[in-house]
Amino acid sequence: MDVLIIGAGLSGIGAAWRLQQAFPGKTYAVLEARAAIGGTWDLFRYPGVRSDSDMFTLSYPFRPWTDTASLASGEKIRQYIQDTADDGGITPHIRFGARVVTADWSSRDERWTVGLADGTAMTSGFLYACAGYYSYDEGYQPGFGGEETFTGRLVHPQFWPADLAYAGKNVVVIGSGATAVTLVPAMAPDAAHVTMLQRSPTYLTALPARDVIAAGLRRVLPARAANTLSRAKNILLSQGFYQLARRRPERVRKLLRTMAVRGLGDEAYVDEHFKPAYDPWDQRLCVIPGGDLYEEIRAGRASVVTDRIESFVPEGIRLRSGAVLEADIVVTATGLRLIPIGGVAVSVDGEPVRIGERAAYRGLMLSGVPNLAYCIGYTNASWTLRADLSHRYVCRLLRHMDRHGYAVATPKSPAGTGRPLLDLSSGYVQRALDLFPQQGDRAPWIVRQNYLRDVITTPRADVTRDMTFEGIAS
Repeated sequence: MDVLIIGAGLSGIGAAWRLQQAFPGKTYAVLEARAAIGGTWDLFRYPGVRSDSDMFTLSYPFRPWTDTASLASGEKIRQYIQDTADDGGITPHIRFGARVVTADWSSRDERWTVGLADGTAMTSGFLYACAGYYSYDEGYQPGFGGEETFTGRLVHPQFWPADLAYAGKNVVVIGSGATAVTLVPAMAPDAAHVTMLQRSPTYLTALPARDVIAAGLRRVLPARAANTLSRAKNILLSQGFYQLARRRPERVRKLLRTMAVRGLGDEAYVDEHFKPAYDPWDQRLCVIPGGDLYEEIRAGRASVVTDRIESFVPEGIRLRSGAVLEADIVVTATGLRLIPIGGVAVSVDGEPVRIGERAAYRGLMLSGVPNLAYCIGYTNASWTLRADLSHRYVCRLLRHMDRHGYAVATPKSPAGTGRPLLDLSSGYVQRALDLFPQQGDRAPWIVRQNYLRDVITTPRADVTRDMTFEGIAS
């Protein structure tokens, strides 16, 4: 193949769409380890799974989001990705059950040899990893101690059992991130009671599940124009709020507290369980559609406990305070295990590439590694906003290589590195910083979390800067 894309999720299907639009004559395949399209949105099946970014920015710019839900369910997002692949003629190019385990670049052949888990191999001139940045095989599971003594059922959201019956049961959800604040209101109406057990609070913001401005625009404008305006509005609002949070954290902290007090009606409860020690956007802000978590807490069907776990006991969880939370089911929404490039073992001429020792070129290539790109979205905005910029940049690079007859493009190694690629203080990010490439101290080795800047500069970026080209394309 001319190009191999790893992953048939939101990023991989978007990459395939951009590639075949730019290069109708190039051969490509999408290698998907699972048996279905959708990536994250096919893997996660826990109750209430949904986007925590609005769909006008999470959707593809070339395929308007037409559903009324702004914060959509996982099933609707999976179907949207499937429909995009089907309508775009991408589905026939997908190889399902094709788990990539190795990728070795041959300087002599000027090609990648990709090894699959079933022992077969494929080759390509360019490799584009669109497999996200966390492991599909295991989530993060801290050792609490005593789990084997617990007489109830212990589950991780990433591997939700289809047969799990929680109606009328006491449920404890460990965690306070996006998964936990989704699970609690989804399970609370049917469970006897759901307790969110957190070590420390997380900033939450309540947003409408339906965008009334977008709905109004659709009534008076064509679908594509309405979608473009809704997308622009949400980008400006989210980026503006992020910049305010970084520059005036005390103001945003006060605003979020006010929203929580309004939703819960209890200042003391807010200060005990919804008052983080860090500044807003030091960690990702969690969205609760329509304030559903607050509603379940006010109704008495859910509650929050802020404490540390001493150990599991037969009847539930013993806390450091000495209290015991009784539970029939414990859900460990304790986070993800991050891995770079889908966990693929990358090598160049047989020498392993230690990704954590490389520098990130424009946040999508690795210093010293030829013809390899990877896709990572924003930490402060919808994943697709940055993913689509990356796809378009890769296409520009390939077009430049074709135009000049180059077979190989290799980012040079920068002089200074040391800054982490991901800029969040969340535990799941901090645990994996050494696995990911580092940032440099100047462009194009700096990764800015600023879509408004990137959308102007990336399409015009010089693809030859700090790049070595060689070889003759066949």
